[in-house]
Amino acid sequence: MVPSEKGECVADLKKERAKCSFIKEEITHLLDGGKEKTLYRRKLENAFLSDPEYLDPIRPEYMSHEERYTNALRKACHMVGKFNNDEEIQQLVGQMEGMRSLMGSGVGVAITKDGNPLALHFIMFLPAIMGQGTVEQQAQWMSRAWSGEIIGTYAQTELGHGTFLRGLETTATYDPDTQEFILNSPTITSTKWWPGGLGKTVNYAVVMAQLYTQGQCHGIHPFVVQLRDEETHQSMPGVTIGEIGPRLGMNTNDNGFLRFDHYHIPRTHMLMKHSQVLEDGTYVKPASNKLAYGTMVFVRVAICFSSYRQLQRAVTIATRYSAVRHQSELAPGEPEPQILDYQTQQYKLLPQIATIFAIHFAAKDVWNTFNEVTGNIQDGNLVRLPELHAISCGLKALSSTDAASGVETCRLACGGHGYLASSNLPRIYTSTTAAITYEGENTVLWLQVARYLIKSYREASQGQPLGHSVSYLTMQAASTHNISVLSNADLVEAYKNAVSSMVSKTAARLQQHCDMGHPFEHAWNNCSVLLVRCAQAHTRYFTCERFVDAVEKAELSEGVRSILHRLCRLYLIYHISLNHGDFLRSGALTDFSISTLEEEMCNLLTALRPDAVSLVDSFDVHDRILDSTLGCWDGNVYQRMFDEAQKSPLNQTDVAEAYFKYLRPLMKANL
Repeated sequence: MVPSEKGECVADLKKERAKCSFIKEEITHLLDGGKEKTLYRRKLENAFLSDPEYLDPIRPEYMSHEERYTNALRKACHMVGKFNNDEEIQQLVGQMEGMRSLMGSGVGVAITKDGNPLALHFIMFLPAIMGQGTVEQQAQWMSRAWSGEIIGTYAQTELGHGTFLRGLETTATYDPDTQEFILNSPTITSTKWWPGGLGKTVNYAVVMAQLYTQGQCHGIHPFVVQLRDEETHQSMPGVTIGEIGPRLGMNTNDNGFLRFDHYHIPRTHMLMKHSQVLEDGTYVKPASNKLAYGTMVFVRVAICFSSYRQLQRAVTIATRYSAVRHQSELAPGEPEPQILDYQTQQYKLLPQIATIFAIHFAAKDVWNTFNEVTGNIQDGNLVRLPELHAISCGLKALSSTDAASGVETCRLACGGHGYLASSNLPRIYTSTTAAITYEGENTVLWLQVARYLIKSYREASQGQPLGHSVSYLTMQAASTHNISVLSNADLVEAYKNAVSSMVSKTAARLQQHCDMGHPFEHAWNNCSVLLVRCAQAHTRYFTCERFVDAVEKAELSEGVRSILHRLCRLYLIYHISLNHGDFLRSGALTDFSISTLEEEMCNLLTALRPDAVSLVDSFDVHDRILDSTLGCWDGNVYQRMFDEAQKSPLNQTDVAEAYFKYLRPLMKANL
């Protein structure tokens, strides 16, 4: 690996890197998807990160709210301009897919550190028109949107409703006399709330609203709506728009609110690829309600990849810092050891490294399945969509939860210094934890997975065939008490038996409530905690199975295969240890087996310890993307921290103005 910013490496990191037992570049290529993609990524990083326009005059933390937004918008616009005008970059990244990947890549994170005001234009607005607009509508909107003549967002969530789309209150009522839709926000809770870029940046939006025509409501449909004048950027009459205020993170996204007061738009502004409203108001329904699954699966798998990349940054920072930081004594009188030598520190960090690979392999498998199923959709075959929808829901929930928890663990592993903004761990955490809520709040997604599990369990009891991911529900869980080897295959079998038992018992409890006369919806709610646990166990089993399968089948050198096998083994045992009650209650494992595995987990921590720094090096995260005083490649932690502290506006004068205004009068009051 070539360091992102060349400098003399500290002795501790030199020593760590000298221990490496595998070929780092091989893992880099594995995670990137091949050597060519690694070269492509590095060229892209160099093209953008070497541009002085992306440097901040001062750290964003020292700017006002408006200054931070303005600075991020400046860099975002320069990014788009550079993309549109630089032929070399266009060759590297292509058209829309390239810009979307650029916005969500490490480069995008490094440039607009706390959110990109133009992100939803490329990630949601353009894809919505492409995916839901007719050919004629695409011709009308795409070129203008792509050139930047219009900038859009995606306005769905409201003050009163988010994940429950059927509850959205914004209305679009068709008037056949004028051939217009009348958009209205009838209540305070119908106010659109949260869309990125909506506050001050965009002048258009794809708005999701309840469609009314000929006196009937036909549910949620998308409409292209102009929000601001294209010349003055003033909000249109009948449109109330603004920013919602500071958030936990992503504060330069200018998340906004939007209200309509009987605002008229042309009939042709309803996106009509799947359903239409004719001139006389006749509603033409879509061929299948499941057609919307494809877009949701795409977005959720993208979140999986984004989540583990955030965890990559955090664990790279924490692991390098743990190799540089010396503290306390292992034995009285001995030199202070690297904190990475403490088993408790290894237990915090090494499972996070394993998690990155687990999510990567599982998400890659779902992505490949998505591409295969998408091809079938074009031929009218929708059979596999429900299964794909369920596993993408589960994996989005699992990866975002694991990543957010893992980033926080990495922050805690850095002690007090991890609390500093200059460590970049607080910002990584606030960006990562947002994924738990957006594009489907995780508890809601877990319950969607559970609904698919219960449905599949009942179908299995009737002898119907099941999808691959739930095929285990057709078999009676087999006990693993007599297994002495406890191989990876045995542990995957234990996961399968544990979740099968959980689903079986929860389905029985659900049926018991129904037999007692409870309506199904109330019975479901009364079992919902157990149903969520079933969904979590099912998704963890799927992830473990994909991890084991990928390590066994990949063409790897012996060193890389060995290190990945250890990480896979650690991941399997770590989550058995955290959830051992599920394995004991189901009979999937015995108390003795779990004790044996926990002892092995401690041995794995010791075995993986020498390669910890080399593993995070293999993630190949540029220093500018890490943006951390604690995590740079050269390990010069303390000088960077001190230098960064000097940049505080409070340190530009010896005596602060506030001393004369407030503190001195207090201190001298009794003289």
